[in-house]
Formats: sequence, structure tokens, C-alpha cells
Amino acid sequence: MDNIVGQRSALTWAVNFAVIFMVVLWTVPTFGLLVSSFRDRDQITTSGWWKSLVSSEQNIIVRSQEPEKNVKDGDLYVLEGNIFDATSGEVRAFGVNSREPMAFLPGAVAEMAKGRTMTVAENGDYRITSVEEMTGTRGIRIFATSVTPPKFTLDNYERVLFSEGIWRSFINTFTVTIPATVIPILIAAFAAYALAWMEFPGRALLVAAIVGLLVVPLQMALIPLLRLHNSIGIGKEYLGIWLAHTGFGLPLAIYLLRNYIAGLPREIIESARVDGATDFEIFRRIILPLSFPALASFAIFQFLWVWNDLLVATVFLGNTEEQLVMTGRLRELLGSRGGDWEILAASAFVSIAVPLLVFFTMQRYLVRGLLAGSVKGG
Repeated sequence: MDNIVGQRSALTWAVNFAVIFMVVLWTVPTFGLLVSSFRDRDQITTSGWWKSLVSSEQNIIVRSQEPEKNVKDGDLYVLEGNIFDATSGEVRAFGVNSREPMAFLPGAVAEMAKGRTMTVAENGDYRITSVEEMTGTRGIRIFATSVTPPKFTLDNYERVLFSEGIWRSFINTFTVTIPATVIPILIAAFAAYALAWMEFPGRALLVAAIVGLLVVPLQMALIPLLRLHNSIGIGKEYLGIWLAHTGFGLPLAIYLLRNYIAGLPREIIESARVDGATDFEIFRRIILPLSFPALASFAIFQFLWVWNDLLVATVFLGNTEEQLVMTGRLRELLGSRGGDWEILAASAFVSIAVPLLVFFTMQRYLVRGLLAGSVKGG
């Protein structure tokens, strides 16, 4: 007989495999994003993050010093320098034009126009000679194929936190998220207790309306609600976006908390009423302590939703430099710096660091809160 109590299901392996697959599916890209955030632009464009611990080969085009800086050495005029500047690397081949960028091995002498010659050593030192004095302020192009050792840097985070305006947006996001999480919890807790344990006319209709609001797209209310905020003078202010997130989050909060509170043992509440406790005392001393898993579960959902929100923040807060949130800032970076992947990687990881911390801190309450109300008290 299948599915006997105490016997492991034959599909346990499938469940375990699915869980492992989902963990890997989300963990690997996140780890790759973290690694990329510590790499410079050249390394990101030439190799994937999984090759971050090995040397990478890349074709580079650099310019020498200004020809006017040449110095006379005997009968020749010489211009010297290093193609790697402050970095290090190994030259595999070099060239003097784009048609043959790897025509010469390191140390070879390449003939150029106007009687000039060029040689590039393995360490990147170049030497350009000319029988005539070189003039001009634009450097001579040097084509090279180099092998660059692995390199990790904190410059990306320094630019993000102090040069790209992310820190200001980070603070703005906290300013929006914390009140937008706390306010609906406070309101929903009172409403959930009333709908679960207080008798009054129309209670069933209110519960049905709350369930109906769960499926209403918030986009339908954006423009009417914004017009209302503008008419009462709270448009494009923090108070307006706090109230907007509160309104959009209340249906789920009330529904979740009501199911949990309704599942609490009736004997506890009836005993408290027999002892003369008021509804407020029952709520404050009994309901709130016992409902902490459900409160924490909704807090996780609300915090993650508000932190990652872009639509509501754009509509109700705007895009000014003083009010731009993290998602808006990342959108600006993506729009104006589509090629600066190292900046985008660092910015994205700064953005997800706080939600990850909140989730892993309170995850033990998540399942208990989601299963709230599945078993009613007798």
C-alpha cells in the first residue's frame, strides 16, 4: 500500500532534486554578480566571471606618449613607455596597424612609415625610433595581444557608494521602505483581529471585499490615487508614497493576519474575556505575541516588494536627485552607462544586500506565517 503513514514517499528524490535545482538556479547568478562586482571593466568584457581566477587574453589598442616628448639618442629620436601603465600583463604579440594587430612577436622590430620602427617587449615596454624628430600631441597607436593576470578591486564599490549617487538613493530607499512596511502592519493587525474575533454587521462582506482586492492590479489605481494626492498637497512627497504602499499592501496583510489570528485557540480569548479583559487588552497582550510569525512573514513580503519597487516610486515620488530610490538609480545607470558592467554589478549587489539580509534573518518565520490558519483551533 502506497503512502502509508511513516513510510517515505517514492517521489522524495524528485522533491529534493527540485529544491536543489531552485537553490542553484538562484545562487549561481547571484554569486556571479558578486564576483563581477570586484572585477574591472576590461576583465568583464573579455571573460566571464567563472574565469575570474585565471589569466585572460585580450586584444588592446593603446596610444604611446605624445610624439613631441621624444628624446634624441645618438642619430635617432626615441619615444619610450609601457602599454600597461599602472597595471601588469604579458604581451603575446603586437602590431602597428589594425589589419595585422598580431604581426610581430615580443621583441621583434616592426617597420613603420616615415622611417620609424617599433618594438614591444613581453612586459609591455615599447620603444619607437625615428630618424627625424617626431612632432604632434596625439600618441601613436599600438596594437597588442596581452595576457592579464586575475585582478580584484574595490574601486567599483568606491565609485558606486561615493561617486555615483547610490548612497543617497540607498538612504532614500530606506526612508520609503521602513514606514511603508510598519504602517500597513499596524493597521492590518487591528483590522485582522476585528474581522476574526469581533461580531459586527457586514463582517463577511468586508472579508469578501478584501479577498477581491487581492486580485485587483495596482496599476488601475495609480493615476486616480496620484490625482487625489496632488489635490490634497501630498503628491511627490514621502507621505504620499507611504500611504500608497500602505493601501496596496493592506489587502494581503489583512488576509494573511486574519487567517492566522482566526486559527488561534478560542479558549484563550474566551478565558481572557471571562477575566474581564477588553478587546484592546486581548489584542495587545495575547494576539500580538502569538501572531509574531504572521507579522514577520508579511513584513518580509512587504519589505522586499517596496525595496524592489520602481513603478510606485516613479509615480508617487518622482525622479529628482534628492528623492531617487535604488531601483530608479540603477535604471539611470543602465540607461546612461550601458557598457559599465562593473558599475552595474556593484550597484545591483549593493541593492540586493539588504533584502538578502532581511530574508535570511527572518526566514524561519516565513513558512509558519504562510501556513497560518491551515489548522483551526478547536
